[in-house]
Amino acid sequence: MKSDASPARLRFSGLGDGAARSTPESIAQAAGQLSTSPQLRRALTDRRELVAAARARAQSPVAALRVFASSTPGKLIIITIALTIGCMTTGWYASVTLNNRILALQQLISRAEPIAESSQVLFSSLSIADASANSAFISGGLEPVELRKRYSNAIASASAALVTAANSPDEDGGALRTEDDPVHADLVALTINLPVYTGLVETARANNRLGNPVGSAYLNEASGLMQETLLPAAQRIYEQRTSAIAQPQQVLTRPPYLVYATLFLLIGALLAASRFLDRRTRRRLNMGILVSLVAVTAGTLWLLIAGLTSAAATNTAREDGADPLHALTSARISLQQARSAQTLSLVRRDQTALNDNFTDATRGVAEVLNQLSADYESGKSKALPIDDINAARVALVDWQTTDREIGKRLASGDYLGARNLTVGTGAASAATYYAKVDDAIVRSITKARSTFRDNIYTAGRFLAFSSSGIAALSLIAAVAIPLGLYDRVREYR
Repeated sequence: MKSDASPARLRFSGLGDGAARSTPESIAQAAGQLSTSPQLRRALTDRRELVAAARARAQSPVAALRVFASSTPGKLIIITIALTIGCMTTGWYASVTLNNRILALQQLISRAEPIAESSQVLFSSLSIADASANSAFISGGLEPVELRKRYSNAIASASAALVTAANSPDEDGGALRTEDDPVHADLVALTINLPVYTGLVETARANNRLGNPVGSAYLNEASGLMQETLLPAAQRIYEQRTSAIAQPQQVLTRPPYLVYATLFLLIGALLAASRFLDRRTRRRLNMGILVSLVAVTAGTLWLLIAGLTSAAATNTAREDGADPLHALTSARISLQQARSAQTLSLVRRDQTALNDNFTDATRGVAEVLNQLSADYESGKSKALPIDDINAARVALVDWQTTDREIGKRLASGDYLGARNLTVGTGAASAATYYAKVDDAIVRSITKARSTFRDNIYTAGRFLAFSSSGIAALSLIAAVAIPLGLYDRVREYR
């Protein structure tokens, strides 16, 4: 029995040893094959991360949070929160910035520009009133109805413009200004001294009709008050109100580059998030990221087109409207000063004393008109009313020629001849040429102002609905991100 059982046991033992040796090899081979699978490695890695996170959670909340944040689900949640906040913040910033630009354009066209225009009318009307009063006085006896009407209309226009100019161009209420306004003192000086000026003119007029020589003294006093107090104050008001237009224009002519930069950064972040999902989940497209990317890209293109075209329209308003308008207004101011000097020289019967003032003023007008004509010819500003500008240039040369003839007649003692050339209604009189220059400049000012306002309106229309549009697109992007990443996070439960 012993010898029989031994071989059997040996055979059985041999079979058992062979099976025992073959089992570890097959297991190792199977494990090696499974370990080469990327999906299995990823699953094992994620499982180890979750196990480590569970252990850390049991040890410390801070450590657990840190470990969870370093895991794939934690990273997805962080990405979701960051992109959602980024979309909402970028949309809010872009919407606020564009809304401020729209309000600035509306404020510019509805308040700042009309108040600056009233300041220009105030200055011009005061100058016209002074020149008309002088012309009416040297006419002798009962002044011509046209000159009297021109003086009365100028005073009425100056009074109305003074009320409008007293408003602040950056306030919505339109209340009268107080001591904090930089032109408050000038407004007070005009309000107080304008009635004084008109009173002196009326006194001079009454004495002139009665043939009293003292009338010229009253007119000299009135003209001195105008030249030394009223006109300098009106000019300072005009310059201050004009600067209220120039400052926002400098900002509005530049596109909102910072808004574009934030939108491009957000697009880059969305692309980076899509790349991260592709590497971790092996899914090339995520519907939430795709919807968000399309919404933000559409908003960026919208703002690029609207912002650039609006800035271009505002720049056109400045170059073809505001700049020529300011130059033409300065020319008209100089024109009125030249006319006042010319008429006052006859009141004082002294051509020499005021001749330099007339020469300097008309030279300034000629320089402005010549420069505008050169800008038109060079193509720098094709929107200029070149016909009116050329008409003003021709009439100005004739006026200067007539003034030299007036000087010759005064020098020879021909006062009546000089007076007729100064205030007469003939085709070759200084009054006629002055009226031609003034009318041409006024038409040019009106066209330049219309160009300015039209382009500002255009700039505002380009930005219309952009503020609410980018806000809505950003909200869509912010909602799409968590909806799209929710399923990816849920896969790790």
